[in-house]
Amino acid sequence: MPRITPSSSSDDSESCSDSDSGIGLSNPKLHHQIRRKLDIMNRLHSTGVQVDIDLPQIAVIGNQSAGKSSLIEAISGITLPRESGTCTRCPTECRLARTTAPWQCIVSLRLTMDAAGIPLGQARNEQFGDVIFDKSKVEERIRRAQRAILNPHKATESFLTESETDFSQQKSHLSFSMNCITLQISGPDVADLSFCDLPGLIASVSTSRGGNDGSIALVESLVTSYIRKPSCIILLTVACETDFENQGAHRLAKAHDPDGKRTVGVLTKPDRIPIGEESNWLPFIRDEKEQLENNWFCVKQPSSMELKMKLSWSQARKMEDDFFSAKAPWSELEETYKKYLKTSNLVERLTTVLSDLIATRVPQIQDELEQSIMKTREIIARLPPAPTADPRSEILTLLHTFSQDLALQIKGVPDGFDSVAELGLIQAIRPEQEKFKRAIRGTAPYFWPFEKSATTGNLLPAEFLRAEEGELFQSDGGSDGSGWVHSQANQRIFIEEVLQRAQRARTRELPGHYPFVVQKTFIEHTIKQWEAPSDALCKSVHGIISKHVKQLVHKHFAQFGQGKLEQQVRTILQQHINECYDRAEERVKWLRRLEDVPFSLNTHYLADYKDKFLAHYKGAREKVAQHNLANKQPPPTFDFSSLKTIEAPPPSRTASSTSVAAFSPNSSTSAFSFAPAPKRARPELAINTGSTSSPAPSTSTALTLPPSRAPSAASGEAGASQAQLQLAATSALLANNQAAVNKVLAGLAEMGMTGVTEADLPKLLPPDRMEPALIIMADVRAYFQVAYKRFADNVPLAIDVELVRGLESNLLKALFSQLGINGPKGDAICKEFAQENRKVADRRVDLRKKLERLEAGHMELLTAFV
Repeated sequence: MPRITPSSSSDDSESCSDSDSGIGLSNPKLHHQIRRKLDIMNRLHSTGVQVDIDLPQIAVIGNQSAGKSSLIEAISGITLPRESGTCTRCPTECRLARTTAPWQCIVSLRLTMDAAGIPLGQARNEQFGDVIFDKSKVEERIRRAQRAILNPHKATESFLTESETDFSQQKSHLSFSMNCITLQISGPDVADLSFCDLPGLIASVSTSRGGNDGSIALVESLVTSYIRKPSCIILLTVACETDFENQGAHRLAKAHDPDGKRTVGVLTKPDRIPIGEESNWLPFIRDEKEQLENNWFCVKQPSSMELKMKLSWSQARKMEDDFFSAKAPWSELEETYKKYLKTSNLVERLTTVLSDLIATRVPQIQDELEQSIMKTREIIARLPPAPTADPRSEILTLLHTFSQDLALQIKGVPDGFDSVAELGLIQAIRPEQEKFKRAIRGTAPYFWPFEKSATTGNLLPAEFLRAEEGELFQSDGGSDGSGWVHSQANQRIFIEEVLQRAQRARTRELPGHYPFVVQKTFIEHTIKQWEAPSDALCKSVHGIISKHVKQLVHKHFAQFGQGKLEQQVRTILQQHINECYDRAEERVKWLRRLEDVPFSLNTHYLADYKDKFLAHYKGAREKVAQHNLANKQPPPTFDFSSLKTIEAPPPSRTASSTSVAAFSPNSSTSAFSFAPAPKRARPELAINTGSTSSPAPSTSTALTLPPSRAPSAASGEAGASQAQLQLAATSALLANNQAAVNKVLAGLAEMGMTGVTEADLPKLLPPDRMEPALIIMADVRAYFQVAYKRFADNVPLAIDVELVRGLESNLLKALFSQLGINGPKGDAICKEFAQENRKVADRRVDLRKKLERLEAGHMELLTAFV
């Protein structure tokens, strides 16, 4: 039977003994269904699943000296210590279980914080001392357990053996602690219940016993961690000897249970109400003030004088009954409210509230357990496999698996459908290759087939490039007519600049011929611009590969060797990548050196491009000449005196040697070719410009231009423009005077020149003096089309071979040799590398413990309803 122990404190010193009858909630009159519900919760608590699932329990809160400990003693039948410095300095959880076996108590320490106050990954339960079979020894064991909690730097075993003298002289290292004492009490007259006595809330540091500046916040945080859970029944104790407004426990309960649905109020120490102030507390009992769904109760525990009488539990309850029956104003309360007086009525209400909460929560708990079990298993499955007993085999397998994964990435894997998914290696490289291709294409020579002084002139996009270049083709008036917008580094090259360079390059060439060095200088200037884009592509691919390999290394090795294996593999692979980069860079330089000398065996495409570009440039000049003639604009000027000699093209050239733009009335391309003159004599075709020159011979056919369109007298400056105007005039006349054309052709036929056609007539005109420049421009532009395509292919291929696919070359050999796993110390190295990351190992242990608790709790629920 528990004894009533005198206390040094007169304000919270109530304890009582039990009798042979049931104690507290172990009253045998409790309904069988209520008992069964409490049994279920007790079994769940025994599994420890309350760490993971919100289980119904009662938490006793209140200000310091509010009578909490006495109330718990009255409910549980155990005696709690009250010595200053140890009382209620840490939570005390009571897990009560009714059994048929003899009464026993196991005291344990549940540690959730280490000695430095840092939360542990998993709560640690340590049994404190042997099982107690004598109720009188519980108080001292709890006192020593509290001492161990408050001094975490010392071994817990030492507190079980130290003497009372040492016990009282030692000063606690902590004033409060989040770690708690757990009492597992079982016996035939013990209730099935879980509740917790929490440290009393501190009004101020000056009023706390042994507190410090952080005590107020620490205790409030501790209490909050319990009462914020929806399944926690808040047993709020309020001492009547203190003003209600000064008791912070109610403020805290109100914050987490604003509607008062799970709070049970208890007024303690009614015998200490100042005379005349009793009526201030009656509105609580009548539910007129601070209303709670489960109402306020008032209890009376033994006073200091009564404690010395060593009353039994039943005697203490008898004295409580007498107090409320005889003491006004309690004795004068209406019968309706007397059910809210006395500990027995409070116990009955707690039983009902807890039972109802359990009935509501059991189905929810079962669902939560099943969901938590599934989620925990999924998390465990995602963890890396635990280390095996053969570390060498494990490391070798790990390296081979990584090598296969890297090979797959190099080969290329389809990109995921998820828009936020990381791009694959090949997918990440491809945009850089396209960027490189555009940069190379943007270095095309920007030839302009018009003079600087020309006020008109527009080089339309070359439609013949649209089909073959696709998206690289752009219709932009600022382009060179190929449909490509040039980089800012490429300035427009005017036709007279090309001709001037050609004239300066001549040495001993025959008339009408120019050295190839002119084309070569233009080509060399273009090739030099390929260095930056090719180097940029190489560096970009190097960066992409480094990033992907780093991620892959982390994926495969992060969980082994405490990070050491990952670091070493990353270092080795980065060195391997750098070596591949050096080879790729050297290969790209070699490809640029190949382009130093213009060369191509692709003669068909080269000649085809030359013809097309030459026709394109000449067609543009013809349109400008026709426009100027129609608008009576003077021809563009060009200082021909700066050239020593302007050679006309040889009179006899084959169509394959030179192709120029010409007139064809039935063709949109207006393309024609100079052809060798027939060997038989031709009649002179004179163009009458309206001058007073002698008439043409009678055998000639004259085409007369209107006087308003007649060009001025030929001069060194206007010679070339006169030919352009004559060409344009002839084209216009042939188009608008078909009758005259037919007459000329008929006359030529009468002379026996039956092979002459309408298309041959413009060949009688003098050639364009800019034709040599046009030929050079077409040569260079045609070669660029052939050269840039092969370079735009060869550079990415070389980088792919040396840098991307080159990663696979000797990869495993480098890893094995530099890691040293094939050397004499290979086994020791593999063992070190196979060590699992401590964080992952701890995580696995915690998850397995959690899964064990959850499965045990789930099994308890299943068996409880069988």
